[in-house]
Amino acid sequence: MKTNRLGKILQFVFFIFLLHTSAAAQDFQLAEEYFVQGKYEKAKDIYEKLARHSYNWRSIHQNYLLTLINLKDYKTAEDFLRKQIKQEPENMFYKVDFAVILEMQGKMKEAEKEYLALIETGRKDRERATIAYEALEKYDKYEWAEKLFLEARKYDNSSDKYALQLTEVYAKLGKKKELLQEAIKLYNKSEDYSEYVKGTLQDEFRTEEELNFVEETLLTKVQDEPNHRAANELLLWLYMQQKNFLKAFVQAKAIDKRFKKQGSQLFEIGRIAFENKDYPATEKILSYFVEQYPNDALYFIPARRYLIKAREEVIKNTFPIDKEKVKAVIQDYQELINSQGKAKTVEALKDMAHLYAFFLDEKEKAIELLQDAINEARYNNKLVAQCKITLGDIYVLKGEFGEAALLYYQAEREQKDSPIGHEAKLKNAKLSYYKGEFETAQNHLDILKNATSREISNDAIDMSVFIQDNTGMDSTETAMREFARIDLQIFQNKLDEALKELEAMLKKFPNHSLTDDIYWAKANIFIRMGKPQNAIEMYELILKNYAFDILADDAHFALAKTYEELLQNKEKAKDLYQEHLTKFPGSRYVAEARKRFRILRGDKLK
Repeated sequence: MKTNRLGKILQFVFFIFLLHTSAAAQDFQLAEEYFVQGKYEKAKDIYEKLARHSYNWRSIHQNYLLTLINLKDYKTAEDFLRKQIKQEPENMFYKVDFAVILEMQGKMKEAEKEYLALIETGRKDRERATIAYEALEKYDKYEWAEKLFLEARKYDNSSDKYALQLTEVYAKLGKKKELLQEAIKLYNKSEDYSEYVKGTLQDEFRTEEELNFVEETLLTKVQDEPNHRAANELLLWLYMQQKNFLKAFVQAKAIDKRFKKQGSQLFEIGRIAFENKDYPATEKILSYFVEQYPNDALYFIPARRYLIKAREEVIKNTFPIDKEKVKAVIQDYQELINSQGKAKTVEALKDMAHLYAFFLDEKEKAIELLQDAINEARYNNKLVAQCKITLGDIYVLKGEFGEAALLYYQAEREQKDSPIGHEAKLKNAKLSYYKGEFETAQNHLDILKNATSREISNDAIDMSVFIQDNTGMDSTETAMREFARIDLQIFQNKLDEALKELEAMLKKFPNHSLTDDIYWAKANIFIRMGKPQNAIEMYELILKNYAFDILADDAHFALAKTYEELLQNKEKAKDLYQEHLTKFPGSRYVAEARKRFRILRGDKLK
């Protein structure tokens, strides 16, 4: 009988509990709806009801507090937080909320007392310090976060503890000097933070003045502490970001000696300088490398090749071409091949073949070298494909298009969906264009527009637009076929012949859409012939008559470069670069024009 009565009582209690829980859940939901809708008075009424029971406090804390803040009912908020802190005296978030509410009421001394108490608690324990920081961060209280971590560092008698948090805090406060010091400490603690530190420095130090400050700070650190790893590495990184390869070279040499890097970093800087077309820097860096590390099994051969390649690029871009200098570069390649063997120097064979074919007109010698290279590299599909592309180019030079197309196709198939494969496909598109097979060329180009290599993708898009623009209005495509044939002559180094035919085209097809392209082609021929004044005339014709067409910015930038590099008229070039920035703000050359303008103006570039 008693058992039965007890069971009924328990059932009744459970029923009341469910009823209460259900009602509370409904209140929570309704209060939240009012809060989201901005109906704070109605939300407050329900939250006050829920706040009568302490077990609800955590659940309603955030929205109830924000409701009271929106209503400027700071007294109720203060009373509510006092109760919560009494119940959970260790809760850092409640303490920060309480200090903020006091500030909102103008009770600054009381608020300061709370912040100082928070710091006193947080500074003695890393976990508490981290939680306190999260609580302060919620209200952007970074000044107090700074005090917290500096006190915690003092308590632990450490000079670099909490460097990560202080780096973040100083970034928020805009304290660049302190940020840099903490970032250096953080980098020095562990290489795991290297990318974070570099990213932070890139984000926070942007102006020339700020970058000067970073460089000066790091230089001072290195001078005071020559073996400070972080300062040394960050200084090198800074120079590489600025593409100041000669300064990077000086710093890398110091690192190489201090930290026994065995030259690997020096080689990499030389390679990057080459990729950025800074050939004088490449030559200086890699000359030092091959002299210091003649027995380096991994980098010596590629360093020698990049060194020769840098000299080659300078010669190839100095017009008219000096054949004696070309022969000297070929001799450099031959010495490398003789000393290291053909198997290790296939790329040198390939580059040497290119020089023989395109600059000394020794095509058969070039073909022989490339066949030799393909045989030596037979187990390296990537290198074989590169050699086949160069061999294909030489067959185009000879006018043997079938052989060229086959070689390009083989290279594409062997390196499918790779930059080398895409390059081979682009070559085949160009070959179809030379032959006047524009539809076939477009089919290749349509595929290449989405190539992973941005350079190949852009080339494909440019070529596709060029063909489309100059064939759409002319159903016979006569002019375009003639221009493509002349383009082939230019590729084959038949410059005098090409120049005559371009001149004939201007008379045969007056006011054709190709006219600006004809001027552009003539300008390029004149540059290669060492006739810069004639090239300038062509650039000026484009700018005068086709100022709003696609070649205008190319012509303007080329004009400035011609004055700077070939005529040594720095003042005229400076004015043109400055003009380029305003006339062609969307040009692909804007960054380079700005850099060249600043150099000519005498700015100290970082």
